[in-house]
Amino acid sequence: MTAVALDAASSPEDAASATRAWVEAHVPAAWRAAAPGGRDAIRAARSRAEYEAWYPVFGASGLVAPTWPPDCGGLGVTAAAARAIDAVLAPLNLGRLNPLGLNLCAPALFAHGTDAQRRRFLPPIVRNEERWCQLFSEPGAGSDLASLATRAARDGDEWVVSGQKVWSTWAHRSDYAVLLARTDPDVPKRRGLTYFLLALHQPGVDVRPLRHLTGEVDFNAVFLDGARVPDGQRVGDPGDGWRVANATLSSERQMVAGAGSGGVDRIGGSGVDHALALAHRRGRAAEPVTRQRLAARVAEERVRAWTNARARAGRSARHPPGAETSVGKVHSGELNQRLQLLATDLLGAGGAAWSASPAPYAETLPHEVHGMLRSRANTIEGGTSEVNRTIVGERVLGLPREPDPWHDVPWREVPRS
Repeated sequence: MTAVALDAASSPEDAASATRAWVEAHVPAAWRAAAPGGRDAIRAARSRAEYEAWYPVFGASGLVAPTWPPDCGGLGVTAAAARAIDAVLAPLNLGRLNPLGLNLCAPALFAHGTDAQRRRFLPPIVRNEERWCQLFSEPGAGSDLASLATRAARDGDEWVVSGQKVWSTWAHRSDYAVLLARTDPDVPKRRGLTYFLLALHQPGVDVRPLRHLTGEVDFNAVFLDGARVPDGQRVGDPGDGWRVANATLSSERQMVAGAGSGGVDRIGGSGVDHALALAHRRGRAAEPVTRQRLAARVAEERVRAWTNARARAGRSARHPPGAETSVGKVHSGELNQRLQLLATDLLGAGGAAWSASPAPYAETLPHEVHGMLRSRANTIEGGTSEVNRTIVGERVLGLPREPDPWHDVPWREVPRS
């Protein structure tokens, strides 16, 4: 398996042509035949297991992250060529696996990592050979992340880490984690943090799954007791972790700023097209109030898509993430909750009660109810709406910073619950 023959000099037309040729040669014929029928038809033509088994072919092509340099698993093409590639691939619904590696780890490595770190960790992320999660939030440090208490102490060429993390999405499936830990308790909280790349399959790491509202496991509590990280897996300088982490946090806001789950159960439910089709199937599309609610969701979804496109264009051009990620996160989280609630309302009584089944609870939920329940987390995960509104107020509107009496006080002296 080799990468597609494209580079920075390739035009969008060349990129589209080469991608079409790769699709003809490497995407199974049954999947290509199902593409005109949309995502439901494609999902009927291929199972998740089949897609994961085939995925190394996609990963080796360079098309997963085409703007990345070739030695990082990409092709080094321009943003315009990448858009042409995506236009060819979009009808095939070739979802990128390992989204937390692609969207949380990679931005920090590109912005603050070394060349050696990028060459070591990015290609296996692209190929989905090493899966990633994020170890930031703690029981006493959620919205106020900078107050976190997990400690990392230097021991020769390694760091020894102890503490607890929580709400760590997919940690139970992951091989590595981006980790934020306190390395200096005697300076103000934002200046004593360091960013690490932690191997999870080692002594001193205990991952405990947490079952959420829909009955499934996505989140985890992670207990660290003497886990070790080589100093070569420190990203940025000691004490500079807050600045490095902001590359991850901004990209995380962008990642969760969408409608519908995108197949990874990260957001919850389906997009507005599903709600429109459901309204027609249920004979509700002509109801004045229903039409008004549907029209509002369609308009909001268009605004969300434009905001996300702006953010993606900036990332493709290697611009640092801007405030548009927080704007998109606030809007999309609340929009998705409204959208999934509308879809559930369209079920009528079927949204409140359904046939019992001996299957596990999560498997009995109607799709719309599952999406509505999952969406309740949208205004919390990836930074709460309250925190993101503060970011928008301070960084976009220029409002005075929110008062923090402990801003310049050493972390050791700050009261904690």
